[in-house]
Amino acid sequence: MHLILPVGLITTALAIAPVRFDREKVFRVKPQDEKQANILKDLAKTNKLDFWYPDATHVAVNMRVDFRVSEKESQSIQFVLDQNKMQYEILIYDLQEAIEKQFDVKEDIPGRHSYAKYNAWDKIVAWTEKMVHKHPDMVSRIKIGTTVENNPLYVLKIGKKDGRRKAIFMDCGIHAREWISPAFCQWFVYQATKTYGKNKIMTKLLDRMNFYVLPVFNIDGYIWSWTQNRMWRKNRSKNPGSKCIGTDLNRNFNASWNSFPATKDPCKETYAGPTPESEKETKAVTDFILNHLKLIKGYITMHSYSQMLLFPYGYTSELPPNQEELARVAKISTDALSSQYATRYIYGPIASTIYRTSGSSLDWAYNLGIKHTFAFELRDKGKFGFLLPESQIKSTCKETMLAVKFIAKYILQHTS
Repeated sequence: MHLILPVGLITTALAIAPVRFDREKVFRVKPQDEKQANILKDLAKTNKLDFWYPDATHVAVNMRVDFRVSEKESQSIQFVLDQNKMQYEILIYDLQEAIEKQFDVKEDIPGRHSYAKYNAWDKIVAWTEKMVHKHPDMVSRIKIGTTVENNPLYVLKIGKKDGRRKAIFMDCGIHAREWISPAFCQWFVYQATKTYGKNKIMTKLLDRMNFYVLPVFNIDGYIWSWTQNRMWRKNRSKNPGSKCIGTDLNRNFNASWNSFPATKDPCKETYAGPTPESEKETKAVTDFILNHLKLIKGYITMHSYSQMLLFPYGYTSELPPNQEELARVAKISTDALSSQYATRYIYGPIASTIYRTSGSSLDWAYNLGIKHTFAFELRDKGKFGFLLPESQIKSTCKETMLAVKFIAKYILQHTS
């Protein structure tokens, strides 16, 4: 399918040169005491630091803190760290080089969809159509809404067409720069359809339940991360009264919405939006889940990076009523995952395992009554961060598939 763009639009697109990250660095710092933690927070205010993990307001003693800094600022940052005897390492010395090195897998067969490469949105949308044509008895495509920039939000329903059955909703790519996440959703659909009738567990799952898979949640942001700014996180909505673009869709859900300072500033990466569900993408997903609530027994959301399996809550340190069950499922899932390549994951509630956060899709789904909700933070632990090389896509997806299959099997057996 060839799209012909209006001349004006082409001119506008050409006028914006993609952001380059030559000689930008990614630092990892571990503050040893309150003074050092405050130094990092102060640096965040005075320098334009892009916090990869966690966000600036959640910096705490003995927590690893990863942030990106421009070439211009990197020497002064290093000076401050040295001066205050702070422990640090440089994870990435030249971010632009790391971005280019990400594409380290050659195209399998031109024209065929590759599951070993990162795919731009136009390829993913064409793939959704192809999967429906290839597996008409098992895959259907549902348009659940559109984005701010009028891109269609498609959910793929995987499973038998007959009857009402239990379902799991799974989304990928809520944060634009986390490319390994949409890669997993594509892999999941591919493997589910390919192994049905051959793999015992997958066959049993698809005979008895459906999966609703949203391959890319934040389409506009994802496109922007391919064409203009590889480090883009938010969606692309305009914020009245601010020159800063975008809302963090994973702070925009109506679950203790906007209850932390970091979510109130439109220029921050974690801006929660003007109201809960203000964003078209969030609204489309919440409406779809609400319309299928009787059937949806599980919710899984894919993020990166840090190798964690998380469950509620994020906005409070209180534990959910079925915390012991969720912890047990998470433990067995992470054990299953590590059985393939010995990749180690940690697991636990969001608030105590990472940091407290409000407005997340996970907490919203749990509060709705979907009592088996999980968020994966996929590979790696920071060597590549958001720039996981393509050569690790297949191994990441294969091991994650083991965990997802276990969670799905558990939900099938333990929900009514």
